[in-house]
Amino acid sequence: MWAYILKRLLLMIPTLFGILLITFVVIQFVPGGPVEQMVAQLQGRDTGGEGAAVAGAGYRGRQGVDAQRIEEIRQLYGFDKPAHERFFQMLGQFARFDLGQSFFHHKAVWELIKEKLPVSISLGLWTFFLSYSISIPLGIAKAVRAGTRFDTVTSLIVLVGYAIPGFVLGVALLVIFGGQLQWFPLRGLTSSNWHELSLGAKIVDYLWHITLPVTASVLGAFAVTTMLTKNAFLEEIRKQYVLTARAKGLTERRVLWKHVFRNALIPIVTGFPAAFIGAFFAGSLLIETLFSLDGLGLLSYESVMRRDYPVVLGTLYLFTLIGLVTKLISDLCYVWVDPRVKFD
Repeated sequence: MWAYILKRLLLMIPTLFGILLITFVVIQFVPGGPVEQMVAQLQGRDTGGEGAAVAGAGYRGRQGVDAQRIEEIRQLYGFDKPAHERFFQMLGQFARFDLGQSFFHHKAVWELIKEKLPVSISLGLWTFFLSYSISIPLGIAKAVRAGTRFDTVTSLIVLVGYAIPGFVLGVALLVIFGGQLQWFPLRGLTSSNWHELSLGAKIVDYLWHITLPVTASVLGAFAVTTMLTKNAFLEEIRKQYVLTARAKGLTERRVLWKHVFRNALIPIVTGFPAAFIGAFFAGSLLIETLFSLDGLGLLSYESVMRRDYPVVLGTLYLFTLIGLVTKLISDLCYVWVDPRVKFD
């Protein structure tokens, strides 16, 4: 197993390199970079991140800004160096876990991530625990009652929920419960006077704000886990050892929870690490943007729109590394749950 772990760790290096290289190359051809945006600001106009360079003629907004000033701006953002030199300089920083400095926030990327992480963790924890605490019992109930009306109706409900994108549901929730009925706030994680509230009032205010974003995030996560749980239990229930346990006179409850439960949960438990980390870093971009939650998803969106390349590449490097490590942990969980699994 140690040889397998070492091999996977070594494979992470070319994977990270390839992802960063492709992203860096794409960035070189994206118009409206930080230099062009700064030139537009000096001219008293805003490009909105959509400026473009004219081949062979410098920047399109160059009129009114002398060449020396443009060269100073290029040096300020490090664009006076060749692309390959900037790329390997970035790799050297990432190897030291130095994610660089934001162009527009004027803060270290690490500091920005630390500021935004609590919001994403809050949304991710609620999404993860609610989806699993409902999906697993529901999947077991569906397996035990397979083919009944309960199974059919619940399958229809979870599949309809899965078919509705989270951001579409979020828009509907905002319009109905936030706009028309005004039962819930339209934006933010807490009220503006949150620090002045008592402890109980703070908890109520937080839950009041988080209800709509969590609902939009959770609904689509039910279907996969529910159906996976149901199918895993059905497969185990039909095996010979279950028939043997029933023939020995064991109660259906004991057969289900003592014999079937452990084996059926193997594919679900091994997916815990990826689902847990994914709840923080995946799928939150649209929800955070829609509900104006100042988390990592909104930070990534704003960084792409403003061409804040250190934040884009720094967060990409960090999230990719976390994803690769999480995938390795998920694979190792197979051995932890079922010792019969061998990597060779």
